Parts: sequence; C-alpha cells; structure tokens
Amino acid sequence: MITPRSHPLRPFPPEPTPPGPPPPFRPQPPFPPGPPGPERAPEPPRPAQNPAMAPTRIWIDPRGWPEQLYERLLDRRIVMTHGHLDGDAATRLAAQLLTLDAEGTAPIRLEIQNLGADLTAALSVMGILDVIRGPVTGYAGGRIEGPALGILAACRHRRAYPNALFVLSEPQVSFGGSVTALASREEQARVMLGELFGRIAEVTGRDPDQVRTDARRDKLFNVAEAIAYGLVESHATPRGLSVLPGPAGPSRQGEKRGGDGGRGPGAEQPGGDRDRDGKHD
Repeated sequence: MITPRSHPLRPFPPEPTPPGPPPPFRPQPPFPPGPPGPERAPEPPRPAQNPAMAPTRIWIDPRGWPEQLYERLLDRRIVMTHGHLDGDAATRLAAQLLTLDAEGTAPIRLEIQNLGADLTAALSVMGILDVIRGPVTGYAGGRIEGPALGILAACRHRRAYPNALFVLSEPQVSFGGSVTALASREEQARVMLGELFGRIAEVTGRDPDQVRTDARRDKLFNVAEAIAYGLVESHATPRGLSVLPGPAGPSRQGEKRGGDGGRGPGAEQPGGDRDRDGKHD
C-alpha cells in the first residue's frame, strides 16, 4: 500500500517569457451601462472676492512695531514704563518726560505697569518729575514695589487700575570695595532711603518712621487699602467713549463723556490745577 507524503505539494515556478515584441493591443469591450442615477445640478459660479473684505494682518511688519506704538503714545503725551527700572531705562524715561515738557505744559499721563526699580534710578526719575511744568498723573497697574513707589509718589495725581498691587518694601543694595568706601556708601544709601521714605510719607500724610516700619515688613496693599493708606488718590475710571449711531439706551455707570483720558491731550486731567492752555486757575 502506497501512503501519501505528509508535506503539501508546491506549485511549479512560472515558465520564463521568451524575448520578443510585445503582444498587439486589443481594445476591451466597454462595460455595460448601469442604472440611471439622479443628475447633479451644476455648481453656481463663485463671485469674485472683494479686496476690501480680504483678511489683513494686524502688524504688517513685526519689526519695530513697539517703537511705533510708543511714538503714537508720546504724540498723545502718554509715557509707558514697565519691568525693572535700572540706570539705562531711567535715562530713557527721563528723556521722554523732558521732551514732552519742552513741547508744552499740557498734562502728561505716566503709565506705571508691573514696575520695580533700583534705588538710584527711582530717585533720578523722581527728580525729573519734580521739575516737570505740566501736571503728571500716574496710572498704576500690576505689581508696583520697592523704590518704584517713589516714582508714583512723585506724580502730582495718582490713579490705580483694579488689578494693581502695591508692595512697600526696602530696596536691595550691595556694596564692594574697601572698608572706608563701604562706610561711605552705607551713609549714601541711608540718605537715599530717607529721601524715598520721606516722599512716600509726604504724600500719604504719615510719619516717616511708620513708613520705614511698614517697609521692613514688606507690607502689601490692594487698591482699596492703597487709597486708605494714601499711596493713590482714586480708582482709574473708564475712558469717555463716543456714542455710536443707533437706538438710544440707558448709559452704563462710568461711561459718561469726559472720563480719565477721554478728551484730548491738552484737556484738564481729573483733579488737575491747570486748564487746557497750561495756565493756573
């Protein structure tokens, strides 16, 4: 008896195609037509896009846009300071303030946003603010701490945005050199601290020793507490907005015309003591 092999059979490999010309092309019969379906309506032609409605980029050239923005603010007598104020930044800020002072005695708006400062830089800006002829109104926003409070105190009027925080603290100073030089610089730092705390005590109506004590404790104020302490005079109110055409409705509180900054750069600041032409009342 013959038994089959256990492994499966393998197919033979294909035979090689003999070399030669390719077979002639023979057209195949067309496929039979299928059942008729619904006809698709032709799409209407799309109208050409209006160039005026095309999207545009906000900043055509991102290079140099902060300088252009600051120039526009300066044209409206608004000066912006933020970050950490060192010697170079204090020089630029003083140059902007002196430029506006040379152009006239109209009010100046100083925006103080998230500002910290070196002691010497803050004192130099405070000295410039003391000689500016036009009234300077400081608007504080974010976190204002250390010697930067002296810049705010040197402004004739002081407003605070709702998110403002104020930290009354002692500045950090460091010295190097000989023993004689260290003793001299320590005395200079003591004098500068007395000038800083004396200015804050003057605008708040408090004793300088109390201000020093609060600074040693790093006392934190929100807007309401800063108003009660005397660091700022009031809240910053919404700017006056022009009325849009449409049905008249009840006006919201704080949107009356003539709020802080609602009028032109020569208009009188709230609480100011000069009129539009810079003359005293």
